Amino acid sequence: MTDARALLSALQQADSFFPGGGVSFSWGLEGLYRVGLLKDPEALARILRGQLRHRWATCDRPALLAACAADGDVRELGGIDRLLEAITLPRELRDGSKRAGCALLSTHARLATPGASQYRAAIGSGAALGHLPVVQGCVWSALGIAAEAASLMSGYLTCIGFLGAAVRLGAVGHLDSQRILAALQPLISELASATPPPLDAVRSFTPAIDIGSMHHERAEVRLFAN
Repeated sequence: MTDARALLSALQQADSFFPGGGVSFSWGLEGLYRVGLLKDPEALARILRGQLRHRWATCDRPALLAACAADGDVRELGGIDRLLEAITLPRELRDGSKRAGCALLSTHARLATPGASQYRAAIGSGAALGHLPVVQGCVWSALGIAAEAASLMSGYLTCIGFLGAAVRLGAVGHLDSQRILAALQPLISELASATPPPLDAVRSFTPAIDIGSMHHERAEVRLFAN
């Protein structure tokens, strides 16, 4: 694939226009918003920096890269799925990751992305679970997107998923969300260029998000699925 084709493919996959199914999720932010912990844009930026450093870089990115390297092997993909299932403590975050992953995978199966239908069948049989980072690694590598670009796309999509939810909650406006996203780009780049931990050393420590998600499970009125 030429550099121009690779860039265009990456832009398509990372565009919010792409039907990836993530707009129904706040990833724990709604719970934090309801208890008053998203008081200003800086509070949101702090949460996102923590999410990038202590979840994405140490867990989701290694899983994504392992899925890229699996070359569509559904047994390997299923193993990575089970690792993410075990390390993600809040039920809503586990379920949200699988729902978002399966929605993305369904789109790629309909687009005839190589390997998508086989992975989807493995999920149907119980051999895999379809967590979002694993699905991303599987389908993006099948499209010829290099692992380095996939890392950047994953970090970027993590941020816009949180920021989009924050805008819909009314916690920040569109301009502040763009300022936060621009300010986070050097951190995404730094973390994406670092050597990832091996799968047997992945870890996650985002207590505020975890607690926010657990609060959300018990809320009587909810805007988002998690």
